[in-house]
Amino acid sequence: MTETTKLTLSRALNEGLRKALEDDPKVLIMGEDVGKLGGVFRVTDGLQKDFGEHRVVDTPLAESGIVGTAIGLALRGYRPVCEIQFDGFVYPAFDQIVSQLAKMRYRSRGNVTLPITIRIPCGGGIGAVEHHSESPEVLFAHTAGLRVVACADAADAFNMIQQSISCDDPVIFFEPKRRYWDKAEVDIAGGLASALPMNQARVVIEGTDVTLLAYGPLVRTAVEAALAARQDGRSVEVIDLRSLSPLDMDTINASVLKTGRCVVAHEAPQYAGLGAEIAARVTEQCFYSLEAPVLRVGGFATPYPPSRLEDHYLPDLDRILDGVDRTFGY
Repeated sequence: MTETTKLTLSRALNEGLRKALEDDPKVLIMGEDVGKLGGVFRVTDGLQKDFGEHRVVDTPLAESGIVGTAIGLALRGYRPVCEIQFDGFVYPAFDQIVSQLAKMRYRSRGNVTLPITIRIPCGGGIGAVEHHSESPEVLFAHTAGLRVVACADAADAFNMIQQSISCDDPVIFFEPKRRYWDKAEVDIAGGLASALPMNQARVVIEGTDVTLLAYGPLVRTAVEAALAARQDGRSVEVIDLRSLSPLDMDTINASVLKTGRCVVAHEAPQYAGLGAEIAARVTEQCFYSLEAPVLRVGGFATPYPPSRLEDHYLPDLDRILDGVDRTFGY
């Protein structure tokens, strides 16, 4: 059965969380202001009213405590979903995540699982102050034992949040906060049977001349760049990575073998960012098919700037198009 409804990304996440709460009584949502307020971005709006304070829990302002408590709950058989209110607030919980959450399954030789989903609104573009516009995804992608995913639109958000919650591994779930209000058609009744697997990349636009990889907030910008490049006679294949760890190298390599060129775009600083890992892998695995070096478009190696400067900091349409143009210069 297909029943599509046009939803914002934030509302699609809300519907996905609601479905997970309905399907499994062991699912809990916890975080700062997720209950009565419904979250600062209203992603959890109405869930505490409908499911009760014992399942949608307002916590103290203590990220380490939120994740630590979730680990204890998971050990008792629950499936906690933690909200980190803003990306820059995750660092107090970093030790709990990388030292305990990521290691438990390996430490117990597979006997103990911690099915915890940590939701993190990420990236810039909303004019926020310091610690509210960061892109820490590579810190978690570097950590063995964590699955790291990033949704880019409402349809994907609805499915992927449910897949993350049902996964027996801990999942770091990045939500592009400047896309919360973007709308898309969502199949709210179709179930997950036809959904793309959580760890698989998605070809958004097919092309033949260059592969453009993006994820989260920059997928929409990459699509805009591909449409603009088409006016110049260039066919750009846009791929939404979706899964940042593990990477779907099969989809990436298949595209690069076809196009011979590759550009990777992300909001995070270009230096030591995820694009560097992708560029290295593509170079190793597709070397004889490349017509040019793999190029990266990213943020600058500086702290996130004040809001009046963020338009200069964030990779935009022109910077991505410049990366596409440069790859044809070889």
